[in-house]
Amino acid sequence: MSPASLHLTVDETGPGVVRELTGDQLAALLGVPGLVRLSPARGGRWRLTGNQKAGLVQLRTPSGSTIQLHLRPKLPVRNLLFLLSYAPTAPWLRETVDAAEADNLLPALADLLARVTRRTLDAGVLHGYRTVEEELPLIRGRIRTADQLRRVGFPLPVAVRYDDHTPDIAENRIVLAALHRAARLPQLPPNTGLALRHLAHHLTGVHLLPPGTPLPRWTPNRLNSRYAPALRLAELLLSDRSLNPDGGQLPTTADGFVLDMPAVFERFLTLALTDALARRGVRCAAQEQHHRLDLAGHVRLRPDLVLYRAGRTVSVVDAKYAFRHVPAPPTEHLYQLLGYCTALGLLEGHLVYAATTRDGPTEHAIRRVGITVTAHALDLDRPPTELLATVGELAERITAAPNPARAEADVPPGATGQ
Repeated sequence: MSPASLHLTVDETGPGVVRELTGDQLAALLGVPGLVRLSPARGGRWRLTGNQKAGLVQLRTPSGSTIQLHLRPKLPVRNLLFLLSYAPTAPWLRETVDAAEADNLLPALADLLARVTRRTLDAGVLHGYRTVEEELPLIRGRIRTADQLRRVGFPLPVAVRYDDHTPDIAENRIVLAALHRAARLPQLPPNTGLALRHLAHHLTGVHLLPPGTPLPRWTPNRLNSRYAPALRLAELLLSDRSLNPDGGQLPTTADGFVLDMPAVFERFLTLALTDALARRGVRCAAQEQHHRLDLAGHVRLRPDLVLYRAGRTVSVVDAKYAFRHVPAPPTEHLYQLLGYCTALGLLEGHLVYAATTRDGPTEHAIRRVGITVTAHALDLDRPPTELLATVGELAERITAAPNPARAEADVPPGATGQ
């Protein structure tokens, strides 16, 4: 690093840090909107506060110097890794806990990827059939008749199409790309880097995705189910969705890995609560669009989770990554749930907050409309098994009493959920 480099550590929550910044450095920080919050402080300095992000990113300023920004999560890395790695069909809690030996997100995440990938590849590298079109001196598979008839003169090579049984499939390409990227993460222990490179050598015959290439699509099935945990981590490392909500690459002036913590919490709650409710005969629809709030159907709503039993809407849940320490939710959160319940014809809705306390749920009955909003807190400091037990208790409470539907006589035809 050049002498002009700046090292900053900003906590996800809290008062932040106050530093002197040059115009060059300020421009680099503003070049990635939402990474941190910037506000003027005394003496011409600037206050940098967290913006619910966690990770490490290196920014390049217009003059060529660098800023290494460490965004420190509020949660212990051990707990954060569990939220990231959770999958109902393959919790693999042991690897998650073992990976968090140091309170540093990137090395722990890289170590977790190495552990999970090793376990995945120990059972053998997955092969699949891929359709190949090429020109050969002999016939293999099927002749591409139209291409072959366009030839003039000597009929060789032959234009053919065939199915090749190969390791060069979407699942292996994603895992290989993640192994290469993880091996280049900063602050990586030598042993972890060596393990990642060794695992990459197991994927001989798999093409490495060029930087900036969209990730290939894969479809979960019986054959690739053992790859699911590794693929989940690999896609997380390769996505950079926290800095670009549309899922593209980091800006050319930035490099690193950053997590959007509200998205992490929402994903965990969706997976864990969906699994817990399914055992109670309730189906969850995530991010489902509805247009039933106004009579014309022009207002679009997208609740985090809408719950159905036997095809009938029974409840609505919204995740809030806000560490609440007061009994009442913010007014805007109550308004949001009030709108969801009104549109869906429900008399009760649920807010689920991240928390580091073990406060019980609180009910808030809304005057004149007969709707009750219940606020719950998930203590993310609990061990994984206790946290999942709490999610089970939440599912039990949501489904304990039937949620009577409001009258829908005022809903016109065509204003149904989309």
